[in-house]
Amino acid sequence: MVTLAEVAQHAGVSASTVSYVLSGKRSISTSTRQRVEESIRELGYHPNAGARALASSRSNIIALMIPLRTDMYVPVMMEIAIAVATTARTHGYDVLLLTGEEGPDAVRRVTGSGLADAMILMDVELDDERLPLLRGTDQPSVLIGLPADTSGLTCVDLDFRATGALCVEHLAKLGHRDIAVIGEAPAVYERHTGFAERTLDGLRSRAQELGVRLLHRPCEGGYDAMAVTLARILDERPSTTGFVVQNEQAVEPLLALLRQQGRAIPEDVSVVAICPEQVAVQASVRLTSVAIPAQEMGRHALERLVAKLEGRGEDEVVLIEPELTIRSSTGPAPSVS
Repeated sequence: MVTLAEVAQHAGVSASTVSYVLSGKRSISTSTRQRVEESIRELGYHPNAGARALASSRSNIIALMIPLRTDMYVPVMMEIAIAVATTARTHGYDVLLLTGEEGPDAVRRVTGSGLADAMILMDVELDDERLPLLRGTDQPSVLIGLPADTSGLTCVDLDFRATGALCVEHLAKLGHRDIAVIGEAPAVYERHTGFAERTLDGLRSRAQELGVRLLHRPCEGGYDAMAVTLARILDERPSTTGFVVQNEQAVEPLLALLRQQGRAIPEDVSVVAICPEQVAVQASVRLTSVAIPAQEMGRHALERLVAKLEGRGEDEVVLIEPELTIRSSTGPAPSVS
C-alpha cells in the first residue's frame, strides 16, 4: 500500500500539503496541486477511508435509499441507482445502497450514525413518513420523486402529471374517445406512491378537458392478471379503442391478448406506454411511448446533492419535461359503423 508520506516525497512537498490537497481544507497553488495529483495517479494512492473520515469529519459516502418492492419495476430503479453511483464517483463519492423497507428507521440510522454525508431517497409517497425526519436534520438530502408537500425539500423527477396529460392528448387527437388506463399493481396506489398518483391525476384532468371517457384499472402484471383486467375493461367499456399502460410487466401480455382477440394494433386499438425506451422498442409491437429518463433523474439528483454538500445548493423542485415518441402502436380511431 502506498502511503501519504511516499506521495509527498514523490511530489517534493510536505505530507501536510498532500493532506490539504486531499481534504480541500486549505488553498494550495494550482501548480502544487497538479504535482500532488499527478503523484497520486502515478503511485496509485488511495486514502484510508477511516482516516480520511476522521480528518475531514466526512465519510465521502452518499446513502441511496431504494426499497426493492415486488410491485415495482426493479430494472428502472437499478438504472437510476447506477446513474447515481457513476455520477457520484466523478465527484469523489461512493454510494451506500439501502434496499430494505425500513422507512423512517433507515433515515434515523443514517443521520444518527454518520454512515453517510448525505441521502438520496427513492420510491417517494405523497405523504412519505420519512420527510419529517429529513426536514428536521441538517444532513443534505434529495428526493427522486415528488411528495404532496415539497416545502423544505429538493426533488427531482419526471413530470408525471404532464406525462399523463400528454398520453391522453395524443390519443384524443387520433379520435379515440374511450381510453382505458392499465396501471401499476394495486399496492402502489394504496401506498399513494407519487409517480403513479400524479400520472393518474394528469390523465384524468386532461381527459375531462378534452371530453374523453377514461377508465383506470390497476393490474398486478403478468399474463393471468392482465387477462382478468382486460376482460373487465372490455366488459365495462366495450367501445374502448385506446389504452395507456403504466406497468412494464403488463405490456407484452396486453399485446398478446389483443392479438388473440383479433384486435389489430393500431387499426382496431391503439396503445401508448409509459416505460423505459428499451421496453417500448423491444415489444412485439413498437410502442408509442413516454420514456422514463432514469439516467437523467439519477444524474440530476446526485449533482444537486453535491451542490448542497458544497454549500451551493438550495431547495428546489426539478421536473423533467416528458417527450412522447410516436411509433407503430397508435393510429386513428376506427370509424364507428
